[in-house]
Amino acid sequence: MATHAYSERPRVLITGGAGYIGSMLTGMLLSQGYSVTVVDDLLFGGESLLGYWSHPNFRFVKGDICDHETVKVVDARLQVGHLSPDSYQAIIHLAAIVGFPACQAVGHQVSWRYNVEGTKRMFAAAEESGCARFVFASTYSNYGLSQDGQPVTEESQLHPQSIYAETKIAAEQYILQQAASARCAPIIYRFATLFGVSPRTRFDLIVNQFVLEALTKRKLVIYQRGYARSFVHVQDICTAMLLALQASLDTVRGQIFNVGSDDGNYTKDQIVELVRQHVAGIHVEYKDLTFGGDMRDIRVSFTKVREVLGFVPRISVEDGVIEVRDALALGVIRDALDSRYRNAQFIVQ
Repeated sequence: MATHAYSERPRVLITGGAGYIGSMLTGMLLSQGYSVTVVDDLLFGGESLLGYWSHPNFRFVKGDICDHETVKVVDARLQVGHLSPDSYQAIIHLAAIVGFPACQAVGHQVSWRYNVEGTKRMFAAAEESGCARFVFASTYSNYGLSQDGQPVTEESQLHPQSIYAETKIAAEQYILQQAASARCAPIIYRFATLFGVSPRTRFDLIVNQFVLEALTKRKLVIYQRGYARSFVHVQDICTAMLLALQASLDTVRGQIFNVGSDDGNYTKDQIVELVRQHVAGIHVEYKDLTFGGDMRDIRVSFTKVREVLGFVPRISVEDGVIEVRDALALGVIRDALDSRYRNAQFIVQ
């Protein structure tokens, strides 16, 4: 009886599960019949998880993925036995110092410890336990600048423009090296720039930030106006995560997927125009800015994730602009300028 119940309710562990993606993903997986354990150090608080707190299939571990005791707790829960209610089929590794500004703020050593060494620790725990798959959240920042103006694919050369991208590339390289011999199948998702509302919404992301500033300041100051980026809604990212859990291991083992939509490739000028269509009376000012940071100017191909996993995002950037506008204008999200709504104390566009 216990075996039957367990087989019907697969267990997933999410690191960084109180964050922008993880807090929404937790709800989606619970609604799909998964049991979910979240590991998070609650740097930005844990209110995003309160809606799941009493759910019988939700568990929470407070801890830092770079802390030995936290990894011991997670590792122990992973190793208690194949049919134990505490074993996991998958780890979704979201915990990281996310983004160029946040990595710049904490410095190279701390960024490397969390984003590279923390990933190695979690993958080792997954491998030691016999966990079937390890889904790693990476970024299209790894591509940097497009050299020929063509959309970059998973095979394109990487040109990191920031500490953040450097750490993600190093972590990718490590887990890809394990793919051929490890029992645990690594899967790498390179996310486009996220937007939209989640239980822990961020406002240091271009679309969300522009809508917030349009409403609160009635003014947008735009740098790198012609630069192209790719965008995807946070809810669609969660759907892509579900596909990574459901795909056959032979299909996804050691594979890299750009996650987004060809329809989500926009320049900053185009994002500004979408915001102006849905927030009246804003002034736009353009400025030149050159700095040694994240100077991405790329369009991304998402053919592979569509053809291999059948992933097609459902929420457009325009829909996201309206969604964020309404959440702010109606007071559903308050104090959005507070630092807890971003991953660093400052924003660089």
